[in-house]
Amino acid sequence: MKGMTRLMLRSCNLSGPIPAHISEMTPLQILDLSFNRLEGKVPDFEGLAYLQSLFLTSNLLNGPIPDWIKSRDSRYQIDLSYNNFSESSAPPTCRETLNLFESFSGQNNLTLGRECLQTYPCSKDRYSLHINCGGSATTIGNIEYEGDQNQAGPAKFVPNIASWGFSSSGSFWDVNSTSDQYIANNVSILRMNNSELFTSARLSPLSLTYYARCLANGNYTVKLYFAEIVFRDNKSFYSLGRRIFDVYIQEKLALKNFDVENAAQGVDKVVVREFKAIVRNKVLQIRFHWAGKGTTGAPERGTYGPLISAISVESDFSPPNDDKKIFIIVGAVVSVLLLIFMILGILMWKIYIGGRISREKELRGLDLQTGFFTYRQIKAATDNFDVANKIGEGGFGSVYKGILLDGTIIAVKKLSSKSNQGNREFVNEIGMISALQHPNLVRLYGCCVEGNQLFLVYEYMENNSLARALFGPEEYRLELDWATRQKICIGIARGLAFLHEGSTLRIVHRDIKTTNVLLDTDLSPKISDFGLAKLDEEEKTHISTRVAGTIGYMAPEYALWGYLTYKADVYSFGVVALELVAGKNNMKYRPNEDYVCLLDWAFVLMQKGNLMELVDSKLGSEFNEEAVRMIKVAVLCTNSSPALRPAMSAVVSMLEGRTAVNELITDPSIFGEELRFKAFRHPFDVISEADSLIQSLDST
Repeated sequence: MKGMTRLMLRSCNLSGPIPAHISEMTPLQILDLSFNRLEGKVPDFEGLAYLQSLFLTSNLLNGPIPDWIKSRDSRYQIDLSYNNFSESSAPPTCRETLNLFESFSGQNNLTLGRECLQTYPCSKDRYSLHINCGGSATTIGNIEYEGDQNQAGPAKFVPNIASWGFSSSGSFWDVNSTSDQYIANNVSILRMNNSELFTSARLSPLSLTYYARCLANGNYTVKLYFAEIVFRDNKSFYSLGRRIFDVYIQEKLALKNFDVENAAQGVDKVVVREFKAIVRNKVLQIRFHWAGKGTTGAPERGTYGPLISAISVESDFSPPNDDKKIFIIVGAVVSVLLLIFMILGILMWKIYIGGRISREKELRGLDLQTGFFTYRQIKAATDNFDVANKIGEGGFGSVYKGILLDGTIIAVKKLSSKSNQGNREFVNEIGMISALQHPNLVRLYGCCVEGNQLFLVYEYMENNSLARALFGPEEYRLELDWATRQKICIGIARGLAFLHEGSTLRIVHRDIKTTNVLLDTDLSPKISDFGLAKLDEEEKTHISTRVAGTIGYMAPEYALWGYLTYKADVYSFGVVALELVAGKNNMKYRPNEDYVCLLDWAFVLMQKGNLMELVDSKLGSEFNEEAVRMIKVAVLCTNSSPALRPAMSAVVSMLEGRTAVNELITDPSIFGEELRFKAFRHPFDVISEADSLIQSLDST
């Protein structure tokens, strides 16, 4: 077999010395004899001029490390870890791509060669360590997890910082190993708490070992966090694999044949395993070791080796307080200086820094109960916010279409840097909609909070907004027949009825309008944009709040006085229902200069008994009865007095024809010109006149 270019006999239960005649396979590029029981010295393979990768990890090899191996530069991948080489043969430097992890059997059983350890001396004892494996630095509660984003490789020792590092062993079978294979990124939406720890994970095809150095000797609690983010549980190619590996802590077997997906009872689910460990030489070693079981060839890279999402190490004892006396002496000397610096610091904070608290820390500190996406995921999904993917623009910012790695289509709402209310609306929307599930409410998948970047990630609605479908640019308008418009109107009403009466939280949306009603593939409506929503507490008759919303849709009592109840949404719904029937925008349509808006025209036509003039000419005259019913319901909902507006559950019943539409004012002499204009200019004058009218009618 002298023409062999790749010889891979991993985990084949081979024993005895390595055959010297392998040196005659001159074209050989990869030699992998890992995880066997080979013993003796490494033969002289210096003549293999094309050899780029040599993997001999986890055997019984001994003697000195050959000089021809030491002389190879960093272009070669050489893994000699987990053997019994003599310590005297250690290379003069700890080269990253010459992996000697656990190569020496010294008396102290150190996890690296002595020279490698001495390269990073300990300045003081440590009592904890928290690592976000494969991910960026993040804070969960009051615990800071250190980042671990080195791309690693098939044979690499990575000293991340002076106090910890990791070793990666092995290349993935049947593929050309590249650096991006050793970190897995999730391919779907994560809904677990603290999802930042599970958006990525560290992978290795053979052995992955983390070591914590400079730990004070004593007992520790080790927590290992796992989540299967590569496999799927659907019928796709990604659901076929199994990942099985062993876990060692301080070289003692802690988990045998561990299957993450099986232990968590599904993919994208968290499983945490807790162990006790004893540190005697200031080093704690945690090794994840593939034992030759599980999937090896499909579906793709990273499916059979160990995977770890996060590591947490905490001492079971309190740090000593030997420096107490020194602190007392020093404190007496510098207390005055500290006081001065404190005063100056407070002044500097108020003058220069007070308004610049990190948005990211502030928002993450709120423990938002939703899934988290990384900025990198959002950029990839939207093709770096390509203009071609922009599907909308609002007061909050721009909206982009995106596609996740698993094919899920999403809508990404990007916070405008100029939005003064951005943080509040961002948190408010998550707090409101994440607790609600209804067919007529848009679904929130999660959010992204990184630096000054804020994003909300929703389900994608194929037909955009109702506003665009009715009176957007000509090329985007949809031919909505009467049955579809009626379905949309009833769907919006059901969504509002759920917000007001059906959910545990009674919520006032405050900004119901056609641009905030989205349409899916089947043209079913879903209410969106909960940035201005308020809780309607039952023990309070109303909410007094700042006015926020859209002119033309706001109820008069709210627009003038900030008097907010759920009846404000009823009024806004009435305007939207009229726009649905007429196919015209409330504020932009004026039949002539005598009318203020579409709603004003509707009041006049109702007074004249000619409501069919409102109906969109595109619909014809086949649905007169249903159209008149919808118009009457809309006019009833837009009554100037909130007391005379129906609840949304009653609106649904009327629209579906299950109950008759209440007609409170039928005498044209009552609803004259003066009262009509007061409905738009002096709402509370209308309310008092309407109250007097009701009393008069009651007495009659």
